[in-house]
Amino acid sequence: MVGSFYKNPIHPVWVVASDTHLTVLFSDERKLVSPETKSEQARRVFKSFDPHGNNFISSDKLQEVLQNLDLVSELEYVNIMKKKLDNENLGIILLNAFMDEFFPKEESSTPDMFTLVNYNGLARSNVNSQVHYHIGSAILLESDIKSVCESNPMLTVLQTKWPNIEVNWWDNITPSLN
Repeated sequence: MVGSFYKNPIHPVWVVASDTHLTVLFSDERKLVSPETKSEQARRVFKSFDPHGNNFISSDKLQEVLQNLDLVSELEYVNIMKKKLDNENLGIILLNAFMDEFFPKEESSTPDMFTLVNYNGLARSNVNSQVHYHIGSAILLESDIKSVCESNPMLTVLQTKWPNIEVNWWDNITPSLN
């Protein structure tokens, strides 16, 4: 898992590590690396308190989340918000409920659709010594639920930056990381 700041370079170019070498993933869509919006920052901070990626946190963590976001975090207010966000008293706060309460107008700097290009520099990937790129059409789905596909390491890597991404590779061959 790479920290969020390595996932947001100045230019939309990412070096992807495999077991044996490095590959390159890039796009011509500049908005993929624009600064975080307030709601994207809130989502990132919330998820940092959700180590298992279940889209909820313990209600005991609410005050820390609010503090990290420079929101009102006095104990009295936090207790009111705990009751509101955890009205069934389950001891958890769901990501969507949190976002709806504090960031109701979800902003996103990332486009919903963009093109990704992968270059794997291994000789066997460049038939007849010709440089070969894999081009894919990416779409970010509206759901917060990510699909897990252990047989697709490229998708697993992409989901560390865009948890709800789906990619259709133009040549119908998913690029290999190895």
